[in-house]
Amino acid sequence: MIGPAMAQPDDFETWRDEARALVAQGVSPEAAAWAEADGTGDLFATPAQPTAPPPRQAREVRANRAFIDLARSAILHRDPARQGLLYRVLWRLQDHPHLMRDAADHDVVALSRLARQVRHDIHKMRAFVRFRSVTEEDGSDRFIAWFEPEHRIERANAEFFVNRFASQRWSILTPRLSLHWDGKELHEGPPASRYDAPAEDATEELWLGYYRSIFNPARLKVGMMLKEMPRRYWKNLPEARQIPALIAGARQREAQMIATGANLFEQEAVPDSMQAIAEGIAQCRRCPIGCNGTSAVMGEGPRNASLMIVGEQPGDTEERENRPFIGPAGQLLDRALGDAGVDRAAAYVTNAVKHFKFTPRGKRRLHQAPTAGEIDICRWWLDNERALVRPKVILALGASSARGLLGRTPAIGRERGQALPLPDGTVVWLTAHPSYLLRLDGEAREREHDRFAQDLDGLKHVLAANGAG
Repeated sequence: MIGPAMAQPDDFETWRDEARALVAQGVSPEAAAWAEADGTGDLFATPAQPTAPPPRQAREVRANRAFIDLARSAILHRDPARQGLLYRVLWRLQDHPHLMRDAADHDVVALSRLARQVRHDIHKMRAFVRFRSVTEEDGSDRFIAWFEPEHRIERANAEFFVNRFASQRWSILTPRLSLHWDGKELHEGPPASRYDAPAEDATEELWLGYYRSIFNPARLKVGMMLKEMPRRYWKNLPEARQIPALIAGARQREAQMIATGANLFEQEAVPDSMQAIAEGIAQCRRCPIGCNGTSAVMGEGPRNASLMIVGEQPGDTEERENRPFIGPAGQLLDRALGDAGVDRAAAYVTNAVKHFKFTPRGKRRLHQAPTAGEIDICRWWLDNERALVRPKVILALGASSARGLLGRTPAIGRERGQALPLPDGTVVWLTAHPSYLLRLDGEAREREHDRFAQDLDGLKHVLAANGAG
């Protein structure tokens, strides 16, 4: 067998040195086979000859940064064929230096997939490690966590935890090895089991209370939550015990949030004109956005418009100029409406939230999404605008605007491009917010621009079907 047995299966530096030596000697991938310290190896590799081929003149070995970056991650994968794949790509790079740019190459695709799965596992470890405190014999505290990684990522992740918890003493126990930080040095220990870690500690109820308080039923998307927090991690997460009950009560809590927003206006006289609404939103302080010192932005357009366009909230440009949808997102919308044959000037344009919510960054004001509660509070003003305009069709741009109209947060991907009726017969046509398109680039940008154009083309047909064309 040509090729070394790896003493540590996650040791990239050793693999790189050995692989470079084999390439320099002219050992082809078919003549090389790799094994782990436990005796496992590439089950699909071609059996190597028992003796090495005659030595050749050593040649310079080249490897670009794209390969090195992927290889450092892929070597941590549990797939026993990964070393053979890495070597094959390195070998091919010698004659094809631009190989890594070929996104359709079978080996490059396979290597990228391994690296992506490892990086995903690294992210999950950082997100789902839960420490519990124990008191040691000297009276000091140590924080211990149990985690079961999918791949060999423990050592690669150690620096992250050292930097984050440098002043504390902690241990992370896994089935493969243990990491122990004493505040100055990192030590490795033998494999552990879940029962070596404490089941709970005195602060756990505080954490569970905090988790319950930040669980937002209006933002609940079970499918997305399971994608980000797969069930296999639940058994080691204390908050996971709360999730079934929180999901079960999510709709009831969401209804309570909406009702709370409406109750804030119980003593408010229903505005009978756009001027009354403009004066009301200028003085409204019922949520934190209204108290942040910005000016409310009123909607604009014909008062009897058949089409109403509803965005999320005014942006920096809109707040300064006191007009809706005149910034970059508004300009993109104007072009797209024009391409679809829809006249913006004939539409009434407004927002679900009337003030600009932002985070200061030096002299800049960066957009910050409103919460479901803030949208529900501002819904009273949007409902009154709608009652005065009485549109036949409403174009809802993004989930926040749709919540202000529907009283729930929809799934944009599933419900966009559909006619969603309101109780009064008005049709809501849902699509993405144009600011979302501005954040994309490359193929994703082109794909989403096409979908946006298709949605607006569908809007034109909905307008015609409802006598508003």
